[in-house]
Amino acid sequence: MILAALVMNTQGKPRITKFYQNEGVEKQQEIVRAIYSVLSSRAEGLCNFVEADDIFGPDTKLVYKHFATLYFVFVIDSAESELGILDLIQVFVETLDRCFKNVCELDIVFNFNKVHTILDEIVMGGQVVETNSSEVMKAVQDVWKLERVGDLNAPNVRGIGHYKNRS
Repeated sequence: MILAALVMNTQGKPRITKFYQNEGVEKQQEIVRAIYSVLSSRAEGLCNFVEADDIFGPDTKLVYKHFATLYFVFVIDSAESELGILDLIQVFVETLDRCFKNVCELDIVFNFNKVHTILDEIVMGGQVVETNSSEVMKAVQDVWKLERVGDLNAPNVRGIGHYKNRS
């Protein structure tokens, strides 16, 4: 099972955090700091899997990929395949690239709701639901269309000056 998905920059600032276990906010912040501490102390050439027993408990691992100024990190238990999750990170990044045309940190910061929608189409409740980037993009575009239609159907709110005096 996937326990958490995070995107953080190389200074340790979390850009996206999604925990699939019920953790309090303080515990989540502590986990993010611990993950950053582990990742920032690793050399570039080392493997992308790290035991996370101290952070999440027994039989947990961090699977991560470093792209430009961002770390994409998934915390998994022993039931998940490390290579499968590494591939999942690639699907996530490819989908973000398709959505934002060469995604960067600012795209994630200013479009966090879209990024969460993409992540939710790939992973739901800690389980992988879709690994095809094209299928994820179709589903995400459908969601965004529905959101836009919802905005268009919202009641038209006008200022007070719009109402005529009925006397």
